Amino acid sequence: MNRTQAVLIGFVILSWLALVAILVGAPDIYDAELRPLGLSGLPHVRLAFLAAITGLLALFAIGTLRRWRWMFWLLLVAFAAGILRVPLFVLQILGAVSSDVPLWYSGFQALVGVIQVAIAAAMFSGYRRHGPWGAF
Repeated sequence: MNRTQAVLIGFVILSWLALVAILVGAPDIYDAELRPLGLSGLPHVRLAFLAAITGLLALFAIGTLRRWRWMFWLLLVAFAAGILRVPLFVLQILGAVSSDVPLWYSGFQALVGVIQVAIAAAMFSGYRRHGPWGAF
């Protein structure tokens, strides 16, 4: 496992821990995200949502460890798009955009977006030097 893979696996693990912490500490966040589907307020639905996201994160981890080329490009594009979380947070602070989630959660998402962009930049640097999944 090289540095690029280690950083991505670390990000997956920390993301999962954050999701569990939010479920335990602020389950209303899950309810806000599930409200458009009409599924908010149900504990078993929250757990099913966490299980679905856990499966997706596991797929990302497997693809990273097996160095699937398509997973590299998917993660690179998705992580680069994380920069869009920052202006959205600024618009929420200014009151131009309303949100069902607390401001602290939007700030947390913006911080995650900045981290994602840094990881995308490292991934691209490794790609330029050694190809997909190359160490940065």
